Amino acid sequence: MKARWDIFCSVVDNYGDIGVTWRLARQLVAEHGCDVRLWVDDLRAFERMCPEIDVQVDQQWQAGVEVRHWPAEWQGAAAADVVIAAFACQLPPDYMDAMAARERPPLWMNLDYLSAEDWVVGCHRLPSVKYKGVQKYFFFPGFRPGTGGLLREAGLLEQRRAFQQDAAAQQQFLQTLGVFPATGARLISLFAYENAGLAAWLDVLSTDGRTTHLLVPEGRILGDVQRWLGVEGLAVGDVHQRDALTLQVLPFVRQDQYDRLLWCCEFNAVRGEDSFVRAQWAGRPLLWHIYRQDEDIHLDKLDAFLALYTAALSPAARAALITLWQAWNTQGDMAQPWKMLMEHWPEVSQHAESWCLEQALQADLATALVQFYESWI
Repeated sequence: MKARWDIFCSVVDNYGDIGVTWRLARQLVAEHGCDVRLWVDDLRAFERMCPEIDVQVDQQWQAGVEVRHWPAEWQGAAAADVVIAAFACQLPPDYMDAMAARERPPLWMNLDYLSAEDWVVGCHRLPSVKYKGVQKYFFFPGFRPGTGGLLREAGLLEQRRAFQQDAAAQQQFLQTLGVFPATGARLISLFAYENAGLAAWLDVLSTDGRTTHLLVPEGRILGDVQRWLGVEGLAVGDVHQRDALTLQVLPFVRQDQYDRLLWCCEFNAVRGEDSFVRAQWAGRPLLWHIYRQDEDIHLDKLDAFLALYTAALSPAARAALITLWQAWNTQGDMAQPWKMLMEHWPEVSQHAESWCLEQALQADLATALVQFYESWI
């Protein structure tokens, strides 16, 4: 009898939380034969990622996953064999009582945020609190051996390589989004939080010796793009050109389409957690806009990742990449750091692929979760 899994997702940052849990739920079903219920408290945020979702329905099936609305007033449900509280969300008290009432307590895990900090390895899979005899465990995704790894579907890198080697397939995909870049134009994607440093970056791209086509999916950065362009009401489909830079607003797309968008681009600016991981699987240089936290503790997480990610680069290339990422995340001047990065582009580009292959040597997150459950029972 296959295990039943419950994944609880409280949508905090619009798409990051649901993005991770939706990928995980589908992979557990498709690759591991698990019976998965995904509890989501905001179906409208989910709908942007999965347009088939009916936001008026409390129970439905999508891609083999039972999607349940997590209401403010809990209606009751039997506890599953494996219970995942994504990103430290608080489970309904009645559900926790249902866990405790089971003859065999479930495996209860807090699937935590992704971090490259050293302490993560020591805390991964450690027991946490108990509730009426039900033990909770920490489970940390990560970049190092001894962590839970990263979300990666079977065959993902092979699909990506085939797509990146097929110019016709890339052109056809871009045309479905209404994108027709000029011959030789550098494609860059931009998905970020609000950032006062954007204007300086757009300035340097517009005066560059090479044309750039910047693809901006709907999101919080559009206000800064509008201000730089000096326009109002920027909308999906709008295309603006200023000297060497063409800016185009794209619709919010489903996850498999976003993957392909990243695969098409030479450089990807991403935010949060889900798009951050997917940009790494794209094997292309990237720029991460980390979610801001109180007292700037997010910068410690940023520095921890940079130390790991840049370790194999030459000192000059490492300095260029670190300077760019730190400027972007402190809303600093982007012009000189971008020019520095371009001086080391071949090395940085090759490194992005090498890093991707290195990370793929670890078990993916879904597999690591299943292996933990199998060793626990």
